[in-house]
Amino acid sequence: MGQVARNLCDVAEGEYRVFYVAKFEDAVYVLHVLAKKTRKASSLDVELAKKRYRELLERRK
Repeated sequence: MGQVARNLCDVAEGEYRVFYVAKFEDAVYVLHVLAKKTRKASSLDVELAKKRYRELLERRK
């Protein structure tokens, strides 16, 4: 994932996995959030977060 950090957050009604970018001074970008049902995120979720990260980098140029 390179610069994309992953974090697991506990929420009152369950657990969620959050893909976010915190490398820019002006903002933290949430790329994708999903309900945590397994120990590992699916490849579709990871690919979606990567796609959104690439799109974010294009918009910030």
